[in-house]
Amino acid sequence: MNDIHQKPAFLVEIALFAEDIATRSRAIALRNFRHPLAITTKADESPVTIADREVEQALRQAIGQRYPTHGILGEEYGTEHADAEFVWSIDPIDGTRSFVSGHPLWGTLLGLLHRGHPVFGLIDIPVTSERWVGMANQPATLDGVPCHTRDTATLANAILYATDPDIFDAHEAPLFNTLSRAVYLRRYGGDCYSYGLLASGCIDLVMEAGLQPYDYLAVAPIIKAAGGIITDWEGKPLTMHSCGRVLAAANAGLHQQALACIHAAVGT
Repeated sequence: MNDIHQKPAFLVEIALFAEDIATRSRAIALRNFRHPLAITTKADESPVTIADREVEQALRQAIGQRYPTHGILGEEYGTEHADAEFVWSIDPIDGTRSFVSGHPLWGTLLGLLHRGHPVFGLIDIPVTSERWVGMANQPATLDGVPCHTRDTATLANAILYATDPDIFDAHEAPLFNTLSRAVYLRRYGGDCYSYGLLASGCIDLVMEAGLQPYDYLAVAPIIKAAGGIITDWEGKPLTMHSCGRVLAAANAGLHQQALACIHAAVGT
C-alpha cells in the first residue's frame, strides 16, 4: 500500500473498527469513574489507575486480533513493532488528573500512523458520549455529523486553550504568556477535549508543551480534516518523534500569526 490517501475504503474500515472498540472501552472506563481508586504516580509524576491499564489492555487485544501485523504505541504498555507499516497510537485515559478528580472531560485517544505519519484519529469522551473522528480525504465528524473549524482571522479575536499553566517550563511559559496576551480569551483545562472544541469551531487555538506522541498523534488527523492546522512550535508536522510542543489553530492564517508571535517572544 504505497499511498494510504489512495485507499479511502481502508481508512473507512479502520474508522468503523476504531469506533467499535472505543465504544466497548467506554464501559471499562466509566465503571471506574468517580469511584475510589488506587492511584500510582509514574516516573514522570503523572498519575495512573487501573482504568488506564484495563482500557489499554482491551484496546491492544482488539487491535492485535484484528490487525496482527500492526504496531502499537501505548501510554501504559509501551511500543510493539514500531517499525511496522501501520502503527496504532493509544492513550487510554487522556486526562487522568481530570479522571481521578471527578472532572468529566477526559477521553480515550486512538490514532493510526502510516509509515510514521498520522492518517486517522479518534477522540472519545465517555461521560458526554461525544466522539470526533478524522481521516485523510474525509471531513471530520462529531457524532457522525461533519464539523469544521472556524474562520477567525486575527489573534485579537481568537480563543486560546491550554490544559494547564504548569505544563510550560521556565523557557516555555513566557512564550505562552506572550501569545495569550495577544488573544481575546485564554482558558485552561480540557486535555483532548480542547482539540474537539477546536475541530467543532468553538475555539481557535490550542498551545501545549511536554506532550508524548500518544497525546497528539490521534488529534492531528481530526484537526486537519476539520480544516485546521496542527504542528510543533516551529511549524513542523507532528510525527512520533516530535518534541511535544504542539500548536493547533483553526486555519492557516491564524496559525501563522500564532507562530510569529511565539517566535518574536523567543527573541525578547
